[in-house]
Amino acid sequence: MFKSLYKKCLDLAGHKSSKYYLAIVSFIESSFFPIPPDVMIVPMVISKKYDFIKIFLIATIFSVMGGMFGYLIGVFFFEFSTNIMNFYGYEDKLFNIKKNLTNSDGFYAWLGIIFLAGFTPLPYKVFTIASGLIGFNFFFFILISFVSRGLRFFIVSYLSYKLGDLFNELMINHGSKWFTIIGIIIVTIAIIFYIVFNFHV
Repeated sequence: MFKSLYKKCLDLAGHKSSKYYLAIVSFIESSFFPIPPDVMIVPMVISKKYDFIKIFLIATIFSVMGGMFGYLIGVFFFEFSTNIMNFYGYEDKLFNIKKNLTNSDGFYAWLGIIFLAGFTPLPYKVFTIASGLIGFNFFFFILISFVSRGLRFFIVSYLSYKLGDLFNELMINHGSKWFTIIGIIIVTIAIIFYIVFNFHV
């Protein structure tokens, strides 16, 4: 099933209405769909190079809108959301995090987790629902989602524009690894700044 969905997304990337399909895939991937928008972004940019900014913006905006939808699922469908967390083995950890959201360490820890989920191959959809379930600040959820999703899709779009088929090959073989490494480095730097700032204060 996953392979057939993957192939379908690749086919849609070459469709004359590909931008509309990208918007749909970006939206639903943030709450339940298993195939990331990157699968469509790379071939779309390679075939329409000077649309790379438009493609990146479509993916970012609709992905964050899908994340907001996932957040609302967590808020209004408690039992359903809890079952999803159980499936991934996150329920106990989540409710421990919820207890710590009122202090700055817990808040920034979850902020970092959302960034990693939005930027790396972690299942962003799970953390959008989880954010609603634990009542994480909605404004900061949207803000960090825009930053993480926007940064990821800009990198994918820009490198597809610059490197073309070479980048496509790199994404197929090593994309997940490199986005995970970059995401961890960014969060580590943010943690260091946070510790240094608090130490001096």
